[in-house]
Amino acid sequence: MKRRSFVWPLCFCLLTLVSMSGKVSGQSEQSDSVRESAIVFEEIMEIPDKAILRSVLERAEAIAVFPSMLRGGFIFGGHRGRGIISVYDRDMKQWSPPAFLTMTGGSFGFQIGVEFVDIVLVIMNRRGLENLLQNQIKIGGDASVAAGPLGRSVGASTDIQLRAEILSYSRARGLFAGISLEGSAIREDRDANENFYGESFRTREVVLDGLATNPKSTDAVTLWHDTLTRSWPE
Repeated sequence: MKRRSFVWPLCFCLLTLVSMSGKVSGQSEQSDSVRESAIVFEEIMEIPDKAILRSVLERAEAIAVFPSMLRGGFIFGGHRGRGIISVYDRDMKQWSPPAFLTMTGGSFGFQIGVEFVDIVLVIMNRRGLENLLQNQIKIGGDASVAAGPLGRSVGASTDIQLRAEILSYSRARGLFAGISLEGSAIREDRDANENFYGESFRTREVVLDGLATNPKSTDAVTLWHDTLTRSWPE
């Protein structure tokens, strides 16, 4: 009897999480996701003494942003959200068009309730990028991840963080900090790519091969590119 009384609240909470996630994603067009990602990244980079290190950004291969990711649980928890990724071409000194991704994951521990969290991933090297270009990766399994350092000086970084393939950050309730995303799964979102570009492109085809040339919202893409360019070290 006690076991049943524990399971029902757990099931209810997880079902609520899934249903809310589907509702949120269904109400948001891809262009809105691109715009929101740009706003999230710009706001984070304007946080005094708490932004992503410039020394980190100048070494990065790509940026992925998952705005308003839904996170919640009751003892057991989970998170789900949609985001975008762009790759920086150092030779051309320009950003690729955004490709769409999804992230899901679970956790165990003392937790209760539901909240929305902004997630930023800084992909630090080619291996990390190649892992993300697969149809699905598991952070901590296929790709190494570390909670990203904050501040304005290189001294805030550690050797472990600098060797990581991906640095992860989160913003919730006004607080911005590094976050561990061990066990999270990231998948390419070909349906979203099709809605935005008119074809069901793979992530690689968008960010590396240059095949996605006709987005439905050029204004959203321009805003995203301008935001990244302003934040990137020259």
